[in-house]
Amino acid sequence: MPMTLNVPAAPMRNETTTVRRSYHPPCLPRHLVPRLRRMWASDDGMTTAEYAIGTVAAAAFAAVLYSVVTGDSVVGGLTSLIERALSSGV
Repeated sequence: MPMTLNVPAAPMRNETTTVRRSYHPPCLPRHLVPRLRRMWASDDGMTTAEYAIGTVAAAAFAAVLYSVVTGDSVVGGLTSLIERALSSGV
């Protein structure tokens, strides 16, 4: 939702009316304001809770992967593969 600022318009026939004008921060170039508004309004990215869940999931995956790689069958398979590669007369 764009930021708006209520600014009194020029009075007509002794009446005061209000016109809604779009707020423009003085430190930003005019061509960047619409892009920044779209960026700030979008809900892309992760919140803190999503980061926490992602971090826990990554840690759990790393623990499972570590236990698989350091298991006896994987270590034995990699050892035999390396021994065959080193002993072959290429």
